Amino acid sequence: MMLDANLKQQLQGYLVNIREPIELVASLDEGAKSHELQQLLEEIAGLSDKVSLARADGDPRTPSFMIRRVGTDIGVRFAGIPLGHEFTSLVLALLHVGGHPSKAAQDLIEQVRTLDGDYAFETYYSLSCQNCPDVVQALNLMSALNPRISHVAIDGALFQDEVNARKVMAVPTVFLNGEPFGQGRMELEQIVARIDSGALKRQADKIAGKDPFDVLVVGGGPAGAAAAIYAARKGIRTGVAAERFGGQVLDTMGIENFISVSHTEGPKLAAQLEQHVRDYDVDIMNLQRADKLVPARSEGGLHEVHLENGATLKARTVILSTGARWRQMNVPGEDEYRNKGVAYCPHCDGPLFKGKRVAVIGGGNSGVEAAIDLAGIVAHVTLIEFDSDLRADAVLQRKLASLTNVRIITSALTTEVKGDGEKVSSLVYKDRNHDTLHEVELEGIFVQIGLVPNTEWLKDVVALSPRGEIEIDHRGETSRPGIFAAGDCTTVPYKQIVVAMGEGTKASLSAFDYMIRLEPVDAVAQAA
Repeated sequence: MMLDANLKQQLQGYLVNIREPIELVASLDEGAKSHELQQLLEEIAGLSDKVSLARADGDPRTPSFMIRRVGTDIGVRFAGIPLGHEFTSLVLALLHVGGHPSKAAQDLIEQVRTLDGDYAFETYYSLSCQNCPDVVQALNLMSALNPRISHVAIDGALFQDEVNARKVMAVPTVFLNGEPFGQGRMELEQIVARIDSGALKRQADKIAGKDPFDVLVVGGGPAGAAAAIYAARKGIRTGVAAERFGGQVLDTMGIENFISVSHTEGPKLAAQLEQHVRDYDVDIMNLQRADKLVPARSEGGLHEVHLENGATLKARTVILSTGARWRQMNVPGEDEYRNKGVAYCPHCDGPLFKGKRVAVIGGGNSGVEAAIDLAGIVAHVTLIEFDSDLRADAVLQRKLASLTNVRIITSALTTEVKGDGEKVSSLVYKDRNHDTLHEVELEGIFVQIGLVPNTEWLKDVVALSPRGEIEIDHRGETSRPGIFAAGDCTTVPYKQIVVAMGEGTKASLSAFDYMIRLEPVDAVAQAA
């Protein structure tokens, strides 16, 4: 049995929402994976009288199956067995092909339906990738809405020869009409904007026409979400401009230190954060990157936040919660071979390196955890640490030392990433004790050396620490009146989700307190 009793019961509850009959058309052979897939499809078909099972062998990718609306060309295809993180993608595909309406914005749905052209998408995913489902689900929805759009989601670990032939070294990787389209997490809006040339301008015009906000939050991670909720609860006009709602949380696999919740996963928590914010009257502007901040000329005036798309937002107060990103090694070859062997998410991309040799850069908790995880997948792991000793917790170090396919190198500085022009072939490091260079032949490098704040665009606008963090006081206020900051982009120590939420809350309450103490605009004018 592929699905346990609890999962079956849940799935049966979802399938009652199917409006149009669908069929699961399988392409199978005699292999073990085909038998597993057949069992899964039989179990699904047995849960609803609107789901039938058929065979159409001969697909070049086997095992695979198509979910097709009976009597139409509408459908999506999975090559592999979509369990793990992709089980939700399977459930949504069943519902959307079966005519159940999507929760996506209606204007976006209409935009997809009216796209002119033929689009054949292919997405390579791994079952352990928490970033992949968003891409798979977005493209599946597009193919369910528009018969001129097709999509096949391919388990890269199951079709390793194809992955190697197409030089896929990171997931999710998307091809459109046989050509590379994109890598990494992509929202539905981003994908549509890429193929609808007028979408970005229409979006910018819409944003530019918005009235000034009382509180504008820049960033949609835990700090930004908390700030938005607390501002909205005060009954003031609140907006959020976020490059991607959820921030770093989207890239976090397991979360076991979020107080009162013993275990959750990053994408799940991010979705809950966004839903909580949407429960209030908050204007969420997702997929918007801020690139300039113009402070108000006088206290009580309007600050301006300029977006990358050309639009400008105005607000009485601004809360900066732009978070941080993975720190890079900044060595020759790193940028050239990003997603061609250089990776930053072992959970996402690890399965693509099955049976290969990899290195992990960094001996802190994240680096050692990555090495432990990868050791169960790859042939060999070389962990490289700059300091003379690993910095990870003792329990993690003991686990790492017990693994026979891991080599630990300390007092080592990575100096270069080498490759053949298409993929990584080796790494060069300097032995800091003897000042000698050494080369390690490998196929993958996972960089785990900490975070850098997303504050480059704020230089010379607010005071920054030598590390680029926004300097704030005990109230979360920056060096500029009316501009506050919270979370991993600030000087507050301990970059933790629960800390960021508290800091976002504090910054929001401080912004509200700042506004109610301002002189009314008319009074200021009379005094002048």
